[in-house]
Amino acid sequence: METLTQEKIAPPDLSGHPPLIVRLEPVLRLTEDQFFELCQINRDLRIERNAQGGVIIMPPAGGNTSKRNAEITIQLGLWAKQDGQGMTFDSSGGFRLPNGSIRSPDAAWVRHSRLNALSPEQREKFLPLCPDFVIELRSPTDSLSVLQEKMREYLDNGAQLGWLIDPAQRRIHVYRPQASVQTLDNPETIAGDPVLAGFALDLREIWPN
Repeated sequence: METLTQEKIAPPDLSGHPPLIVRLEPVLRLTEDQFFELCQINRDLRIERNAQGGVIIMPPAGGNTSKRNAEITIQLGLWAKQDGQGMTFDSSGGFRLPNGSIRSPDAAWVRHSRLNALSPEQREKFLPLCPDFVIELRSPTDSLSVLQEKMREYLDNGAQLGWLIDPAQRRIHVYRPQASVQTLDNPETIAGDPVLAGFALDLREIWPN
């Protein structure tokens, strides 16, 4: 197997800018191992790959978005420990979806029964599955239509529940398989039943003051 080598240089300043999409195919096709290496040597950036092979480069989150993301992960993680049925992943976790894309939702949850079916080697890299539950948190530079497309991709690849949280609008778009998207305006909490039995996200910690 060829090894991708690249000199590590300072990443470009992408703060305040939308993600960049670099189209490599058919000129260059990175194997999954090479793409994993690319992500490892550019840890200052969040990098995804779409089903067409395009590399999506996203800047680090701003302060407010990072704080909200941390709060979401804390709440979901505490519930998951008490529930004991699955594991929580933060925004640095990568998942290889059945359609070939590699995505890093802002928060995710996967049942232990599915994780236990993976080998130790598979767990060390991008997990080859779609999470049961995903959250995408919209930042000021995120396109709503792009995030909505990502949410539909998660559902098409096996997610059972997805929340697209838009703090600026104080709005949540709820995605479930074979159901219309439900939009909630300024809720204080949102429940994850039945997929996440007993979990409710306290949005008072997420909405802008």
